[in-house]
Amino acid sequence: MENQNYDLVVFGATSFVGQILCHYLASQYGTDKDLKWAIAGRSMSKLDALKRDLDSTSLPVLQADAADLQSLTALCEKTRVVISTVGPYALYGEPLIRACVQTGTDYCDLTGEVQWIRQMITRYEEQAQASGARIVHCCGFDSIPSDLGVWFLQNEATKNLGEPCTQVKMRVKAARGGLSGGTVASLINVTKEAAANPQLRKELANPFSLAPEGHKSNQRQPNVKSAEYDPDFDVWLAPFMMAPINVRIVHRSNALQGAPYTEEFLYDEAMMTGKGMKGRLTALGITAALGSFIAGAAIKPTRWVLEKFVVPKPGEGPSPEAQKNGFYDLRFLGMTASGKTVSTKVTGDMDPGYGSTGKMLGEAGVCLALDIDKASTGGGFWTPASIFGEKLVNRLCENAGLTFERVG
Repeated sequence: MENQNYDLVVFGATSFVGQILCHYLASQYGTDKDLKWAIAGRSMSKLDALKRDLDSTSLPVLQADAADLQSLTALCEKTRVVISTVGPYALYGEPLIRACVQTGTDYCDLTGEVQWIRQMITRYEEQAQASGARIVHCCGFDSIPSDLGVWFLQNEATKNLGEPCTQVKMRVKAARGGLSGGTVASLINVTKEAAANPQLRKELANPFSLAPEGHKSNQRQPNVKSAEYDPDFDVWLAPFMMAPINVRIVHRSNALQGAPYTEEFLYDEAMMTGKGMKGRLTALGITAALGSFIAGAAIKPTRWVLEKFVVPKPGEGPSPEAQKNGFYDLRFLGMTASGKTVSTKVTGDMDPGYGSTGKMLGEAGVCLALDIDKASTGGGFWTPASIFGEKLVNRLCENAGLTFERVG
């Protein structure tokens, strides 16, 4: 169906990231110009307060509840695209997915919850394909820089080296920014679910768990689980917290595009911690801290302590100044079957989890509404690289403070 009222609606507009996203859309696209958009959520008083904060009298406000399918369906019937910031998605996200696939409405979010994405694909893929709804998860820091970063590198390799890379390494060279309360709540929730579900633990160990059935590599995928030296970058590495979701999205992108990265594609992510003994000790410290967090989140008493006293709560996050002072610098190294190499980088000009994520999510929604023709791209569960490609890369570079560059 073709919905006429709005190009996009931000659902969960008063959440911490939702407010950042709305401020970005208002500054970049205005509230009464060519892009027709609206804000939506459960509390009209909070939505009205956000509207005043945006200094807009014309921005439409819609009421809908994440648990009320009827209100969500009515919302979907008014717009071409819904952007959702209402997480943890495993707890609150399914009714909106159901409403979108039933009405043929496009959707994007910033989830990084592997187990929930797999459930949604299993339950709703066929219905989305039939209705024409394009569902695009992971449109924030996880996993746009990784997914489009690999897409960009592979384009450079094919164009300049005449062949794709059979292996790509992504390394976080530098970053500044905190985890959002929503991200932490999602991490704690998946750890809690995995502790009680052996089948989920098995799925979370499979790097191809989001790829279509039958798509896998016969080679063992690299996976940095502890302090490790990388001779290609000449640095010590520590595990990267976002790697579990990013790796799976990149492999799904490869599958959905017909394996242009090759059938036996290898991909992994890690954090650079420096050279020499200092780099090694830093890597060991990060590994220990991550292990302690995961162990603590898996056990009820320590999970309560973490949620009560340690980690930020959903809705909490850094000040606008801290967001502006954040940044990230991701480095990619690709190797072809014949031994050629290509190096690229992706950078962002704000903190990854908030400021930059808000801008990426906004541009993904606008791109889905305005740039991706329904006639040429059918319904189903897509990834950022497989549905957006160059169109979103261009938007991110022009509007959202990202760069995609070849460096070697």
